Formats: sequence, structure tokens, C-alpha cells
Amino acid sequence: MREFRGVDFYRMDELLSEEERMVRDTVRSFVSEKVVPTIDRHFEEATFPMDLVPEMADLGLFRTTLPEEYGCAGMNNVAYGLVMQELERGDSALRSFASVQGALVMYPIYTFGTEEQKRFWLPKLASGEKIGCFGLTEPDHGSDPGSMITRAIRKKDCWVLSGAKSWITNGSIADVAVVWAKVDEEMRGFLVEAGTKGFAAPEIKHKMSLRASVTSQLIFEDCVIPAENLLPKTGGLKSPLMCLNQARYGIAWGALGAAMACYHTAVEYAKARKQFNRPIGGFQLVQEKLVHMLSEITKGQLLALQLGRLKDAGKLHHTQTSLAKRNNVAIALETARLARDILGANGISLEFPVIRHMCNLESVKTYEGTHDIHTLILGEEITGLSAFT
Repeated sequence: MREFRGVDFYRMDELLSEEERMVRDTVRSFVSEKVVPTIDRHFEEATFPMDLVPEMADLGLFRTTLPEEYGCAGMNNVAYGLVMQELERGDSALRSFASVQGALVMYPIYTFGTEEQKRFWLPKLASGEKIGCFGLTEPDHGSDPGSMITRAIRKKDCWVLSGAKSWITNGSIADVAVVWAKVDEEMRGFLVEAGTKGFAAPEIKHKMSLRASVTSQLIFEDCVIPAENLLPKTGGLKSPLMCLNQARYGIAWGALGAAMACYHTAVEYAKARKQFNRPIGGFQLVQEKLVHMLSEITKGQLLALQLGRLKDAGKLHHTQTSLAKRNNVAIALETARLARDILGANGISLEFPVIRHMCNLESVKTYEGTHDIHTLILGEEITGLSAFT
């Protein structure tokens, strides 16, 4: 199959700076050389490629947009988005790992933490020395995090946490968890280190999606943590939602990477596969599918690029992120399904990346706000009337 060179029908490269293209191309090469040759095996065996973490750290894929004084890269948000795009072209597990590390662990420590917390944790997380996870979703409270039942009670010089979280990326391999719990009725964030008494992180098995990603429960049974492990600037539901908005931004770009991988595979297959004595790419029905895929990817690219420019200019509204996440994941999943259709029976084989991306995108459509939840967020923005109860 021809080497992947990206999808750029509207010459988007000309809208990127030299630095943005360099970042993208560096990660693209890494994914092609190190991720693509082995990721099918990890997906099949349900293992995460931990051996890639040091190289990802060396490339600065966890350092991204935070200031250099904390060991981070200080890159702009468009470059960060392109990183997420290329990682998810490899597999959603890689993008999820990096997204959690940066947007859901480093971002809340930087935004809500003390100077001591920032200087201790951020360089270690940026370098990959430490791994983090984000504990918000509960077994019975996914789309409604405000109803969480995890509680934190202050006792002298410590906090005692009780409750459980579920569907937590990186949970079983994390050195630190950013955990959200209610203090009385106000939501606060805490740092809980692995090995703390009363804290367990069993891995969730038997998944048919995100199989190359570590997904876990977090269980707190009278888990005692030091008082200074509170993220002091957190307060209310707005705090974790600010973190989720960072991750949703990365997903809007990442989904395009999965879509591009499926589109590229479908095009190459359609040109090579012959039926009725001619390549199937010469048939009208196949061409219609490819044209639709290209059209939706191109629109998604323009959406993501403008989203990044707004974010870099400090003009981004969270509902704009909802629109991009909702749209780009939906079109990526549609692209994967159309590609699977073009590949026929071969579309379900791990010899090609399509079914892997298709299965992964079913989860991506659900997490960081389901498709329907983002619909309601946008509906309220349009009408001024909330459909949430």
C-alpha cells in the first residue's frame, strides 16, 4: 500500500505555519515507523504499547501547550491538534493516552494546583517519568457528573475519599490520579497517588473497542490522602468541565486522523482490488463513497483548524468545541463504516486498519460527552433553553 501522505484536498498545508507542519510531519513519521507496524498486535492482544511512551515523551507529545518553565513545550493549539490527529491515525489508544496525560492531568494541575504541585508533577508528567489518569465518570453517573456520589471528608491534616470511578483511561498504570469528589455539595479535585492505602485501580477487561488502551476502575475505600493533595483552585462542576473541554478539542482533531487512515486505505484498496475484470474504484457506487468521505474529512479539517485558531486567539467558546467534537467524530465513524463496506469481507480483518478504527470510534463517540449530550449543549446555545433536567 502506498505510504500515507495525508489528506489535503483544500491545500490546508498552506494555512499552517512551518513549525506546525514540522510538528505534524515529525509525529506522522513516528506513527508510520513505530506505531503502525505493531498496533494491530496490541489491539488483538489487548495491550498498550508501553515501549513507545519514552519516545513519545522525547518527541514532546506530553509537553504540548503548557509553559516551558514547567518542562513543557509551549506549542500553539493548532500544532497540538495536529499531534492528536497523527496519533489517532495510528490508534485511538495512543491519542487517548497523550490526551489524558496532557489535557486531563497536566492541565488541571497547572490550572488549579499550587506552585509546589505544578513544579513537582508537571516536569515528571511531561517527560513520561510519571503517568496520570483522570477520575470523573462513575459507574452510575456518566453524562451527569454533577450527580456523582464519591465524597471527600476533611479530617485534621488529611482528606478521606470514598467512592468509585469507571472507564478511566490509564487508570491501572497511572502514578497519580486527578480525582473529583464532592466536599459537602461542592465538587473539588484531588491528587491521589498509586499505592495509597484504600485506593485500587483494577483493569476493565473484555472490551471490543479501545483494546490497545488501558481502561480501569478507580476504587476508594476510606482512602486517606494528605491535605495538601487538594487542588485548591477547583470548585464546582465547572472545574472538571474545563478539563473535558481541553480533551474534546484534541478529539476533534484526533478523529480526523482515524478518518484519514480509513479513507487512505479505502482509496488504495479500491484502485487495486479487481472485480468484473476492472478495479472496483472505477465503479460509480464506490466512487460516490470515496467522494463523500473526502468531502466530510475536508470540512472537518477546516472546522478543526478554525477551532484551533480561535483557541490560540483566546476567543474559543466551549460550545464551538462541542460542535467540532460532535461533527468530526460522527464523520470519522461514518468514514470507517464506508471504508469497511468498500473493503468487503477484508474490512473486518486486522490486515487492514479499518475495523480497528471503526471499533475504537464507537467509544470516542461516547466519551468526553456523548454525541447526544453535545447536541443538547448546542441546542441550548442556539435557543437559550436548556433541555437538561
